[in-house]
Amino acid sequence: MQRLFWLGLWMLSVNWALSGAALQAAPSDGRLDIYFIDVEGGAATLIVSPAGESILIDSGYPDNGGRDLKRILNVAREVAHLTQIDHACVSHWHLDHYGNHASLAGSIPIKNFWDRGIPDTLTEDKDFGERIAKYKAAHNNSSQTLRAGDHYELESPRVPLTVDIVTASRNVIANTGTPNRFAAEHQPKTDDPSDNSASVSMLMRYGAFEFLCCGDLTWNTEAQLVTPNNPLGLIDLFMVTHHGLNVSNNPVLVKAIDPVVSVMCNGPTKGGAPETIATLRACPSLKAMYQLHRNVKLGAAEQAPLEFIANSEPTENCSGHWVLASVAPDGASFTVQIGLEGARQSYTCRP
Repeated sequence: MQRLFWLGLWMLSVNWALSGAALQAAPSDGRLDIYFIDVEGGAATLIVSPAGESILIDSGYPDNGGRDLKRILNVAREVAHLTQIDHACVSHWHLDHYGNHASLAGSIPIKNFWDRGIPDTLTEDKDFGERIAKYKAAHNNSSQTLRAGDHYELESPRVPLTVDIVTASRNVIANTGTPNRFAAEHQPKTDDPSDNSASVSMLMRYGAFEFLCCGDLTWNTEAQLVTPNNPLGLIDLFMVTHHGLNVSNNPVLVKAIDPVVSVMCNGPTKGGAPETIATLRACPSLKAMYQLHRNVKLGAAEQAPLEFIANSEPTENCSGHWVLASVAPDGASFTVQIGLEGARQSYTCRP
């Protein structure tokens, strides 16, 4: 009798464990999740679709004791419960954006690699040849090229989920749409020959929800994209370009898209420029600004409120908290929170 009792208890515990594993492995309750992972002023954005398909845009810095690699893997495995990454994308060829792609491929299966095309050399990086060799080896020279104008439809059970490439390799999509009423505000800057201006920019739509991520796209290319017309329309969630630096975030683009919520992937001393924050605050539809880091060089009044800043400590004391935007299954609203325990704020998408 006692043996039967313990056998029954063991079987019950196995059932609990299996049901828990099934819950963790299943796609997330029909929501679209976007994780902004803290890589100390680099970039790493993990998107998990309602069907469980995953897209990682950029991968932060290498080295630093594997800090950024560990943070990405933690979110992917422990928070999003992924067993693989379906699509790993590179916005452009600066180390803070593709530095961990090769290491990630050795730690978690990656099905597809995407980038803007691999140049033979990169003027601003003397070690590019060695670094790009590791990236090429990770996918056996099989990465796929993203071009301005590309359109992708992802599996989605309830409402359409699409991705449009709006810039890549200094090319922009056709300048259609309504006239940009801020076009006259563009003040050209010296032309940027760096790979920042060649960044891949993605516009994701899920029902009424629209999310824009432009890598490190710089001032003049931003203006080329949205003048004299605005082909992007109005944006619900904007990943602030280039860590919030003022060589990007041209008001002619930011004001035109008039975001409801912005998330800035900055570091304690990198990005978060006062000019960029002022531009965001000038957007009438903006309900909240989130920052991955407090800018230690600015006062409290010059940046996002403390409750919307994920990490307030300098790099050596940083806990690496992430920001999660989660879109409702009908694509009509979304929430944003900091880490698992953060307060969840709700926002309505434009119709």
